[in-house]
Amino acid sequence: MQYKNVFDLSNKVALITGASKGIGEGIARIFAAYGAKVIISSRKQAELDDLAASIQNDGGTALALACNVGDMQQLKALVEKIVEICGSIDILVNNAATNPVFGPTLDCSESAFDKIMQVNVKGPFALSNLVHPVMKSRGGGSIINISSIAGFTPDMGLGMYSVSKAALNMLTKVQAKEWGSDGIRVNAICPGIIKTKFSQALWENEKMLAHFTKGLPIARMGTVDEIAPMALYLASDAAAYTTGELVVIDGGTLI
Repeated sequence: MQYKNVFDLSNKVALITGASKGIGEGIARIFAAYGAKVIISSRKQAELDDLAASIQNDGGTALALACNVGDMQQLKALVEKIVEICGSIDILVNNAATNPVFGPTLDCSESAFDKIMQVNVKGPFALSNLVHPVMKSRGGGSIINISSIAGFTPDMGLGMYSVSKAALNMLTKVQAKEWGSDGIRVNAICPGIIKTKFSQALWENEKMLAHFTKGLPIARMGTVDEIAPMALYLASDAAAYTTGELVVIDGGTLI
């Protein structure tokens, strides 16, 4: 192995959902920096266009395609469009997620439950299934699910979100076991508290943030820049023998 080129993603096409900001944006930027053609997707085209322009200004290659991962027909159309334009999908990052409720599960409505499971579990399931034959025809690929440490232990007020991430963790393992013979690796990254817009309600409240971080071995929030390199590793040839893993990046929260 040529170690100096082990993270090279040249000639790879990478699809990242929920890519307009936060962890998804960070992953898109690092993939592009290492040579991948990145397909950035989220619900709002204007935000994607701005990010694509920024990546291109930095010397990368990016294509912006809006899609709601909770809509199965939009997912199918997204994959077909990418294959039509780029000819392949070599890397898939299922990053899009939602959590419309905060509070006890008794207060979670059926509609909120359905939305959480639709976006956080069914979306990655369906999109991975759609991408599978494309990857298999090219000899393999890498699927990376962005999960959460909430999938290991319930977060207070985020009960159904925790349930959805636990399901995503098991989906990761099931697909890894079933698709290894097709050359497709499936792994998940499970962040702890990361400073993004998704977690803004937490880090804007200094007392709440202190409650969550003061007892950690690394007593602070993590950053997007501390998640994106792990995605690069899992997407690259450096992780050629890594599949079915749930990689925790949480400052020691689960110790």
